[in-house]
Amino acid sequence: MSDRQGSTEIDLITEISTLYYVQGATQEVIANRLGLSRIRVGRLLKRAQAEGIVDVRVRQHPTVSAELEWEFKRRFSIKRALISLDHADADGQRSSVASLVADHMSRTLADGHIVAVGMGRNVGAVADNVFGEDRLGVSFVCAIGGSLRAGEYMNPDHICRRLASKFGGESETLYAPALVQNADLRDAFHENHTVRQTLDRARRADTALIGVGDVSENSNMVRMGWFSPSEIAEARLSGTVGDVMGYDFIDIHGNPSLTPMQGRVIGLNIQDLVRIPDVIAIASEHTKAVGILGALRTGVIDTLATSATNAHTIIRLDEATRTGGEIPPDLADLA
Repeated sequence: MSDRQGSTEIDLITEISTLYYVQGATQEVIANRLGLSRIRVGRLLKRAQAEGIVDVRVRQHPTVSAELEWEFKRRFSIKRALISLDHADADGQRSSVASLVADHMSRTLADGHIVAVGMGRNVGAVADNVFGEDRLGVSFVCAIGGSLRAGEYMNPDHICRRLASKFGGESETLYAPALVQNADLRDAFHENHTVRQTLDRARRADTALIGVGDVSENSNMVRMGWFSPSEIAEARLSGTVGDVMGYDFIDIHGNPSLTPMQGRVIGLNIQDLVRIPDVIAIASEHTKAVGILGALRTGVIDTLATSATNAHTIIRLDEATRTGGEIPPDLADLA
């Protein structure tokens, strides 16, 4: 197909999309008006979504979201909760939650703002769900080192670059590995001038975008080779339920957990995050409900983004464990 033919095809897709999504015309009306078959109109509408010409988002009814958000504010003293509709598909769920974060950032970021950026699939998905934003002079700074096994999509450096390209502004890399062998080596990296300079800038951020991890044999940390399944099993037995940004491992009450995995990551910690005005924690997977509860109880999270199922599960878990009670049997497999 020549460039001219391709341009004509895109123009046709755009026209059909405008008629269907903006003007409310049916596929049959569009087909008759443009002299096309209904089958071709349907295919071109699907192509419009696949190629990003059309961005279709379904949001939970405001009343339902408002009730859950109010409950989370009351229980955990956070500023806001972004609750997405439930999806059977994990990628669809991740995208749905990430789109809420992208919208929130679009409304709140301004020229000169600094955003400290973590790593992971959920954080990476936010960059994919930013559409048509004004060009802002925002600095996206890596808040944790990188990992070769994480791949480009989950590494903070590449996430920062994608966010910078969508919002405008610049990205800053943290030239250090995410994980080292022991706390002494971590401290040595933190004393490095280049590393310290980037982390100091991340500490001055207006917003932090971080993930919440779960502690399971199928977690990203195991897949990346950070920790072995036996180390994860030992951590679980000691009461570890999750991590905040891959750095601080916590128990269900939000306290630091006693595990040898602690203190080996180069990046911001919970004490650093406390000073940032808007710490956005994103976690879409249903396996992370207990980890999210622990993270909420640290008091560091300002904005939580998750699914409706997770939100309801977290409330049940909080109710059951608030006064030292046990996790309900039907939710025990999450712990």
